[in-house]
Amino acid sequence: DIKVCEGQLPDGPSLFFLHFDHNEIEEGPMGHMVQDRYLRPVLQAAVDKNDQIDYFPNVKIQLHQCTAECASVTTDAGQDYTGKLLIAADGRQSATATRAGIRRKGWDYGQSALVCAIEHENTHNATAYQYFMPQGPLAILPLTNNRSSIVWSETHERANDIMRLDDAAYLSVLRPRFGDFLGDIKLAGKRYKYPLSLSIAEEFVKPRFALIGDAAHGIHPIAGQGLNAGLKDIAALCHVLQDAHHRGENIGAIDVLERYQEWRRFDVNLLALATDGFNKLFSNSNALLRAGRALGLGIVNQMPKMRRSFIREAAGLGTKDLPYLMR
Repeated sequence: DIKVCEGQLPDGPSLFFLHFDHNEIEEGPMGHMVQDRYLRPVLQAAVDKNDQIDYFPNVKIQLHQCTAECASVTTDAGQDYTGKLLIAADGRQSATATRAGIRRKGWDYGQSALVCAIEHENTHNATAYQYFMPQGPLAILPLTNNRSSIVWSETHERANDIMRLDDAAYLSVLRPRFGDFLGDIKLAGKRYKYPLSLSIAEEFVKPRFALIGDAAHGIHPIAGQGLNAGLKDIAALCHVLQDAHHRGENIGAIDVLERYQEWRRFDVNLLALATDGFNKLFSNSNALLRAGRALGLGIVNQMPKMRRSFIREAAGLGTKDLPYLMR
């Protein structure tokens, strides 16, 4: 389940909230929280046992070239490789995209996300919580047992100050933000800080070249859709390439790759617009807006049809045109 509410220090969460109940859809849970430290080893194991994948860890691409005949790369170890298609998945600051001459649009949100895991006395009942605070959103995401992941936004300056605190002082700042419904809390691992920005590539493809994941689009984490969007990229690109292969088409041809770009760009831009709008709407302390936001959440919570529509969208079930790998 997911509960969303307006929050304002020192008042804490508002009484007006929106509850997304997974029992309102037939497909089961709305989603799953998978920690990076568990996901990476599983992916690595899948790569290791696939004899069609050559894996080169700790290697960087120094230069690449895409011609009508092939895509080629040269690594920092001086090795050269060629193929039919080069796919870049090297993050928001994609050096590969920059070398390809692809420009980006976006902006800095003036916020940093503070991330940590906590242990708490009371059960979270497998429920995620999203509080909209004037400084930025705060998410409480359920993990195994009585543990949760916290993603908490503050201005860059304030976030830097908080990161300099010791663990006890850090918790004293965190506790008032979501009250005592989880009981006593303590840190369950390292603390992290990430700057928040919007960054969208103006082109996802060029001849024999494609961008996926954060290399193509980096959005605000307010909806928790960053990884899901990247997985959709992979599934859509695989779908397009397999379809082209069955038709006897060149998988590196621009007209083939533009099918992937057309498929994904509208969805990505819509997601970026929604997350950007939500962040700007909720990250302020205007009294009228606060009242309107709280009332709006309460009204939507009383409208089952609209609420179910939001639930299906959050669960990734609202899109009819899904790649076959995600059906």
